[in-house]
Amino acid sequence: MDIRQLRYFITVAEYLNFTKAANQLYVAQSAISHQIADLEQQLGLKLFIRNKRSVQLTPAGSVFLKEAIEIVEKTSGAIEKAKQTDAGVIGSLSIGFLSVHVRSFLPNVIKQFREIHPKVELYLNHFPSKMLKESLEEGEIDIALTLPAGLDRIEEIEIQSVAREPYCIVMHKNHPLSGHKKIKLSELANEPFIIHNRHASPVGSYDFIVHLCEQSGFTPRIVSQPRFVDTVPVLVESEIGISILPKSFEGVSSSSLRFVEIDGALDSDCELVIAWKKNNLNPSIQLFLDILEKEILTPIG
Repeated sequence: MDIRQLRYFITVAEYLNFTKAANQLYVAQSAISHQIADLEQQLGLKLFIRNKRSVQLTPAGSVFLKEAIEIVEKTSGAIEKAKQTDAGVIGSLSIGFLSVHVRSFLPNVIKQFREIHPKVELYLNHFPSKMLKESLEEGEIDIALTLPAGLDRIEEIEIQSVAREPYCIVMHKNHPLSGHKKIKLSELANEPFIIHNRHASPVGSYDFIVHLCEQSGFTPRIVSQPRFVDTVPVLVESEIGISILPKSFEGVSSSSLRFVEIDGALDSDCELVIAWKKNNLNPSIQLFLDILEKEILTPIG
């Protein structure tokens, strides 16, 4: 017994006429008669009472009709769901991200994705940078929106740039230099610095900031290394010291803080990337990339 036989049976039962059923199915009447006879033989019972004048369902045929319709509908539904899953139209997608860096675009991308692909369930989580990369490597998330440092150590990784933003000097509004539009780092040689903890910060972030200072002729005098980056602006607001953070932190920081451009620093931009593993066959990844590309107007993939 196969789906074709069930479709033939359902159509004959609908028209109670083999000729009309054959016309509806665009097959020869003899082919339908043969398939119905074969189906009856497999079942070991008669589905129709036939004579020269009429075709009627047997009691067994009436019961079997309900089940046959359900089987065909479920089979068709299963095939369609499989096709939609293969195309990424239904399924799930797990995304990890650094919260501050994605505020300018991610909410709108998520909104668009949900509108276009309502059957794809999104799992969205903010991770610290180190955990984000570990989750991507272990396959716990499909996509990571993160800083690029350290990603090249992950096998079979795909990385595309999403956005760049400048690192800024962060200081309290009471600081004598807070009114400047630009500040040379060399002017801050004697300042106390607050830098996100070397072991907890995004891979290379601590060393990058120290390197920027050393390029300007001094080693920063670090007075605090908080474990969480969100603590850095709080400590700067407390006037314990100054710091260097990506400009995106300005939108989530106190109005008491000033984010001042670094004057003359080379390669002082913070880059955000989207990363996923080449061997991840989740088709919803590409659907997300397509929407992200339209939102940020930068080719992805």
